[in-house]
Amino acid sequence: MKLKTEQGRYIILGSIDGILAVLGVVIGTTHVSDDPSIVINAALGGAVALALTNGVGSYLAESAVEYGRLAELEKPLMRSLGRTKLEQETKSKIWSDSFFHGGASFAGSLVPILPFVFLDAYQLETAIIFSIIVLSILGVFSGKLARQSLILHSVRMVGLGILIVAAVTLLGLE
Repeated sequence: MKLKTEQGRYIILGSIDGILAVLGVVIGTTHVSDDPSIVINAALGGAVALALTNGVGSYLAESAVEYGRLAELEKPLMRSLGRTKLEQETKSKIWSDSFFHGGASFAGSLVPILPFVFLDAYQLETAIIFSIIVLSILGVFSGKLARQSLILHSVRMVGLGILIVAAVTLLGLE
């Protein structure tokens, strides 16, 4: 299955949100507890909330934009495009984009959580490194989608990740 540009956009957006927001939750939670189950529960709560808000938010935003486009097409035609193939395609696009955005948010959220599930030591360090590696891969995907430098996109994505990790860590939240 070949991804459409919009789906790729939402995979990138959702994955960045999931990885970095939940990594922030993980870092913040480890400042107050060494118990992996507390970190996992807090992070999963954030992951579910993020996936749902991104999916629903995407649905609402895409509905407004896409139905606005449909309304613009109706004006010169002086007729409703309801119950047409064009409306069906519009609905399909809205649902697809929402699914990809919410789904990618949840999948990305799992990246910083997994070390706390599978490892007994160096969980936070592994979560940060694993997140940076996945952001690098996401950067390559972004560069490929944009038909631009894969390295530049990867470096920008990793830079963003490092900046977020540094900001959250410097806040201390202790």
